[in-house]
Amino acid sequence: MKKLVAVSFFVMVLAIAGFGQKSAAGTSDPSKSVHDAFDRLVEGIKQVDVDKVMAAYEKSDRLLIFNNNGSATIGWDTVKTNNESTYAKLKNVSLEITGLRIEMLGRTAAVVTCKWKQTQENNGKLEDAAGRMTLIFKLIGKDWKITHRHTSPNRPDPGQPVFPSERITDLARS
Repeated sequence: MKKLVAVSFFVMVLAIAGFGQKSAAGTSDPSKSVHDAFDRLVEGIKQVDVDKVMAAYEKSDRLLIFNNNGSATIGWDTVKTNNESTYAKLKNVSLEITGLRIEMLGRTAAVVTCKWKQTQENNGKLEDAAGRMTLIFKLIGKDWKITHRHTSPNRPDPGQPVFPSERITDLARS
């Protein structure tokens, strides 16, 4: 009887802690659902599909984007308007993601980091850029949505002041 009570208590503790439960998408690994949401974002970018891209983001006035050029964009509606304007001029988008890391911050939040390299035609002119990105995902209802994105270029503007402690070293290039 003592063994049964101990096992029952252990199972109850696991249940309260959430172990063994399935995530919102029905898998036992919540990072898989975040990865799937990230993949949908990447596919939307490659397809130059504003609706697919915007579906990855929380539809909120609090959505915050730190852009690759150092500016910030606030609010889902503003991000969508900007993307619609930009995407109308784009075609042949190629996006390569490397070093993808997903860190769960509990059951309802995750941080995704990666390196990216993108090429595209913008009004017929070939462009390319590369950098690093951090995304904050939050579980909203049953869907993982991006609430914050921060991108940094690999080739920052040389005219921008950089603190000595942030200057590139050979070790920091990887």
